[in-house]
Amino acid sequence: MNKTLFEKIIAREIPATIVYEDDLVLAFRDIKPQAPVHVLLIPRKAIPRMAEVRPEDHKILGHLLLKAAEVAEKLGLKTSGYRLVLNNGPDAGEAVPHLHCHILGGRAMGWPPG
Repeated sequence: MNKTLFEKIIAREIPATIVYEDDLVLAFRDIKPQAPVHVLLIPRKAIPRMAEVRPEDHKILGHLLLKAAEVAEKLGLKTSGYRLVLNNGPDAGEAVPHLHCHILGGRAMGWPPG
C-alpha cells in the first residue's frame, strides 16, 4: 500500500518545517497556509479520518487535542485565539487521507467557515 504524504513526512522522506513532535504526534507548517499561522498536527498512527477512529484511539485523540493547545501557545496564539479544524471526507475539504488537525491563527476568523 502506498504511503500518504503525511506518512512520508513522518518517515522524513519529504521535508517539512516541523514545529513539534513526540512519540504520538507531529506538527509542521502547512505548505499552503490559509492564515498567518497554519500548522498541521497529525498522529504518527495512520488513521485515515475521524469516521475511521476506533475506541482504542482515544488516547491518541486526547493527546492530539492537548498538544494542539500546547503548539498554539508555543506559536503565540493563546491570547489572540486560534481555530482547530478537523476535516472528514471530500465535501469537508479533506485532501490527505490521514487524520490531521489544522491549527489556524494570526488573524480574525469568519463564521461560518467555508
